[in-house]
Amino acid sequence: MLEETNVLLIIIDKDNKVVTYNKLSKQTIGEQLNEGVFISDVFKKWKRDEATGLTLATLNDKTFHFLQSSIDNVDHYLLIHMEKNIVDSLIDENARLKSLNRDLSAAIENSYDGIYITNDQGITLETNSAIERITGIPKEYYIGKSVDKLMNRGILKASVTHLVRKNRRTASLVQENYEGKPILMTGAPLFNENGELEKVITNIRDLSDLKDLEKELTKARKLNEEYRKKLSLLKENNYLIQGAIVKSEQMKHVYETAERIANVDATVLISGETGVGKDVLANYIYEKSTRSEDGEIIKVNCGAIPAELLESELFGYEAGAFTGANPKGKMGLFEAANNGVLFLDEIGELPLNLQVKLLRVLQEGEIQKVGGVNLKKINIRIITASNRNLKQMISDGEFREDLYYRLNVIPLEIPPLRKRRDDILPLTKFFLKETNEKYNMNKTFSHDLIRNFYSYDWPGNVRELSNLVERLIVTTPHEEINEQDLSFEHPTKSKPLVKSDLDSIPSLKNVVETAERKVLLLAVEKCKSTYAIANLLEISQATVVRRLQKYGIEFN
Repeated sequence: MLEETNVLLIIIDKDNKVVTYNKLSKQTIGEQLNEGVFISDVFKKWKRDEATGLTLATLNDKTFHFLQSSIDNVDHYLLIHMEKNIVDSLIDENARLKSLNRDLSAAIENSYDGIYITNDQGITLETNSAIERITGIPKEYYIGKSVDKLMNRGILKASVTHLVRKNRRTASLVQENYEGKPILMTGAPLFNENGELEKVITNIRDLSDLKDLEKELTKARKLNEEYRKKLSLLKENNYLIQGAIVKSEQMKHVYETAERIANVDATVLISGETGVGKDVLANYIYEKSTRSEDGEIIKVNCGAIPAELLESELFGYEAGAFTGANPKGKMGLFEAANNGVLFLDEIGELPLNLQVKLLRVLQEGEIQKVGGVNLKKINIRIITASNRNLKQMISDGEFREDLYYRLNVIPLEIPPLRKRRDDILPLTKFFLKETNEKYNMNKTFSHDLIRNFYSYDWPGNVRELSNLVERLIVTTPHEEINEQDLSFEHPTKSKPLVKSDLDSIPSLKNVVETAERKVLLLAVEKCKSTYAIANLLEISQATVVRRLQKYGIEFN
């Protein structure tokens, strides 16, 4: 066999003495190669390379690379000479395999799931650190132990490795870990080239994490569904303008102006009757501004806080400033709104002495706590609102003129609902659907009730409309709510359009719209299609559809 191979072959014993060799070795190495000599005496240098596992030998400036392999049943070793190109190829392959092994080991170690590898007999070969988190036992404990021993120790209640060995296919089972949490164990077989089972690789996953994720996903889906319903509601009304439900041109102008000045830090004075939505507009300005990213919006109703407490609430106070004060002092609302917005509602109720202090804040951008001597710089935007005539208050000596002009840099007036009737129907639909969802109901409003809503003057404005819709839905026993269900607080008939007082004469537009709406309601009751209505009124079918939508008249 030695003579038939075309490579240098030498056999040595355990003492590194030459036992035999082939003819090619003798021809290549020379006379110094003889049986019984030490192999290290044959070559000038004889050294093992730990990096490659090969032995390097030097003779006459030529380097030989020998692969040393033991021979079964005898204490002899076979030395096989490898050519340099083969050695280089083996070195590259060895480096590649080592790199691949490092990557594989890193992937196993850093896996969030537990990885558990056994041989074909169920003896643990390797595992990772995640198994300690899942089972509470260090990974080193498992190495070298059989799954049977782990089951006997109570660490495993059942073995997926046994199922894989028995059935020679992937298997899974669920059991509880030491904390009583469910874990999923999935084992997969690894076969060699002869189809024999070589290893079993098991993946261990903590199912409690998945349950927590499932709960969070359920919550997210529920929240998404709520958002979807609200968005659907807004789209259905088709009167969405940057987050506010408006249809009238007056309100569109107000909100478009508010958006344009959102990032201008000038003071804003919002005027309008009670219930028109002044606080909603103030919040809208805040949400549209960059201040919403840096600070809060603090809302203060100047008429709801007693005058003697209002100063300490707004400006805060130092420790011991007055009897009963917090011994640590207190931060005021101006300071709490730093980098954000302070909304002062009902600004007309602010006492004159505090009007002076507010004027100083606007001029100097600094505050002084009650009982304090130090001034503190603040960075806030002030938005105010009032339902009173501040100019009349100036004439009566109840409001400072210089403060008024400081506050009224950007005036925004919200008209009452009776002067923007186009908003009544979309707001009614919005509150109807919102309240139905709030109380899990499905109430509807009749045509006569909606007609009444449109004609009513709403002295309480949007707030009154919202409250009335909710009260009707909650208190009315039947599904369709009609005009007869209105309480005595709300008129069951529209106010007369024409009064003896010439100042109360309505606009021609309102008269025309009221008459047009009444004619359409009569036509809807008589006709079975929009085409029939068009023939009856001698207008186009498209015009009929537009008019029905305009007045919120439903037609099936």
